[in-house]
Amino acid sequence: MLRDLENEWPEKKPVIVLGGPELTPLPPETEIFNYADFVIRGEGELIFAQLCRAVSEDLITAKKTYGKFIEGGEADLNIVKNAYNLYTEEDLEHKLIYAESSRGCPYSCAFCQSAANVSLREFPLESFFNDFDRLLQRCRGKIKTIKFLDRSFNIKLTRAVKILEFCLLKTEHYSVQFHFEMIPAVFPEELCNILALFPPETIRLEIGIQSFNAKTNALIHRISNPEKELEVLRFLREKTNAILHVDLIAGLPGEDIGSFGNGFDRLWITLSGAGSSAPFEIQLGILKCLPGTPIYDKAIKDHFSIVHNTVAPYEVTETDCLPASDMEKIKNFARFWEQIVNRRSFPDLLSRLTIPGEAVFARFMDVSQKLLDRFGRNWGIPKPELEDALKTIINQI
Repeated sequence: MLRDLENEWPEKKPVIVLGGPELTPLPPETEIFNYADFVIRGEGELIFAQLCRAVSEDLITAKKTYGKFIEGGEADLNIVKNAYNLYTEEDLEHKLIYAESSRGCPYSCAFCQSAANVSLREFPLESFFNDFDRLLQRCRGKIKTIKFLDRSFNIKLTRAVKILEFCLLKTEHYSVQFHFEMIPAVFPEELCNILALFPPETIRLEIGIQSFNAKTNALIHRISNPEKELEVLRFLREKTNAILHVDLIAGLPGEDIGSFGNGFDRLWITLSGAGSSAPFEIQLGILKCLPGTPIYDKAIKDHFSIVHNTVAPYEVTETDCLPASDMEKIKNFARFWEQIVNRRSFPDLLSRLTIPGEAVFARFMDVSQKLLDRFGRNWGIPKPELEDALKTIINQI
């Protein structure tokens, strides 16, 4: 887009500052940098403010002082001020609201950009509570969901429990749902007990499983204990009102379609067989080779024959264990699963299509392929037509 705009600016071209996690690891010769005046690498809150003041005084001097590439590094969370006050009334009324109590992750999963800098930093808890409380007061009667950006929310138990206790008290006064991303391997009893106290519709948990394949998890340096993780999911389904969003990733090193399907079935059987009335979703993602992640390294990609798109979102198209044909089947499966199962689009048909507590992967793979054969696409299908096709296919099974 910047290339296209290069010759379309009015008489005075604006100052272009680029940054963010996807651009930070790219080499200086990357084409997009040709159209930027400044590129901030790392976190930008503090350095960006300094740069803006310098540019407003004199652009030429700012360029001499800072150069094109500026290292923002890690911002000191003791002095960074949150931006909750910048949410407008329209934001609070209609949009998802984000909160942040910590940054980073102590783990080094090969597909994650946090692996490049393994650290966990926290905002001071007292100031966080004060700021968060003011945000909630502004949100009274306006919003439904506040999503925490913390990648490893439950890694420090005492801190996590304090924040959950704070949020639990707020459910008595606000119509709000809190969304947390949690690590399934870290669920001691104290954490389970506090989660069990949240009323229905007030807490949503994003749980990243990614793979149940032990070889795959070892290759990507991911800590995994499948039996413990499944035990945690059963507890969350049976003993809490939490809405669960559980992630799996297709295309990881060392995992073929058979292994992936077995993992999907283990997850489905655990989640659907628990008998809870709280909703859940299985999010089937495709591995992304993001710049700056260990898996983006050429040697690693070559070793596992990983082929991926060279532009965002950098999705993998095939690996040594997952040929392109199987990857396309999984992508098609994922699209129809999201439309039909996760969205509960046709509740009367779901009980015939997906049986709680029983394997589902092969069955839905067949259904999704037949839907693709019928429509020639897996997007933009009118809901009545999709429902009619599903009825026909289910009657033929």
